[in-house]
Amino acid sequence: MRIVITGASGNVGTALLRRLTRDAGQEHDLVGVCRRPPAGGQPYEAVSWTALDLAGPDVDEALRPVVRGADAVVHLAWGFQPSRDITYLDRLGIDGTRAVIDAVHAEGVPHLVHMSSVGVYSPGPDSPEGLGVDELWPTEGIESLAYSKEKVAAERLLDEYERLHPDGAVVARMRPGLIVQRDAGSALLRYGVPSYVPGGLLRHVPVLPVDRNLVVPIVHTTDVADAIARVLERRSAGAFNLAADPPVTRDLIADVLGARAVHVPRQVLRVLTDVAWRTQLQPLDPGWIDLAFALPLLDTTRARRELDWAPRVDARTALAGVVAGMADAAATTSPALRPRSVVGELAALVRRGPVVKRLLP
Repeated sequence: MRIVITGASGNVGTALLRRLTRDAGQEHDLVGVCRRPPAGGQPYEAVSWTALDLAGPDVDEALRPVVRGADAVVHLAWGFQPSRDITYLDRLGIDGTRAVIDAVHAEGVPHLVHMSSVGVYSPGPDSPEGLGVDELWPTEGIESLAYSKEKVAAERLLDEYERLHPDGAVVARMRPGLIVQRDAGSALLRYGVPSYVPGGLLRHVPVLPVDRNLVVPIVHTTDVADAIARVLERRSAGAFNLAADPPVTRDLIADVLGARAVHVPRQVLRVLTDVAWRTQLQPLDPGWIDLAFALPLLDTTRARRELDWAPRVDARTALAGVVAGMADAAATTSPALRPRSVVGELAALVRRGPVVKRLLP
């Protein structure tokens, strides 16, 4: 197949390239679209790259020749920073998704796979640990986090497209929990940890001050990539929840860190995060605290039944892997997943300002 992948150099994109280039007996024609194409290295060498910012001007016209003749488009491109420039994030997440949909329709691409998120769901029910919502759960997200609102808006664009064009492209929506892998360690540090904090400190966390009620769904990046590949193979439609067991609780995180868990109410965490974000002491938007405590657990029955999918990496192993990756500043040759160091981050802070304000974190 000829497959065009937006955001192909990122966390999920890298894993998807590895999965597709490993397919026995299949040589896919892979086209990667991102702002900063990788210069080389595996798995990026097997891809034809197009440098394109989906938030940039004239993106509609620029995308059409890229997707022309494709059997499928996988839309992964998204932004997490700069968290203080919501206008840019909206252009990338919402307008960029609209541009992808328009290009797919204009060029007659038969299949569109969109990377949605557990963040599109409305807050989960008060249910015992382990019970998850299926794909019919309301998708209103939360109002306090741009990421959630943008993911919801992107799905509304897909709703409108399917309503107006019932004979158009087949649309699939992947709704994973938090996606983690070791190679994303440097990127996650850059997005969520102050530039002056070495990742190696994660090996020496004595106390984890978090609300005891925290429980979130996570899934390893390779398992997300495997689900996308299965959707492509079957030309599947509709939404698919993706998550691994067990649900990740505060105590599980503390156990992986080797730390002692201490209950700190989420309202206190939210205030502290907000103050630190407003004073630019740390880059994490306080809305992520709201999302963490609003996320429902996920029922993955549909993906298991219709895609014959099952996560190969359990949630504890996935969490331990990404924590180790953050401590080691794990990376790839992709600019999006490049190595992170305190010296390098402080130099970028001086040259380009804090990560919450710059377009290329």
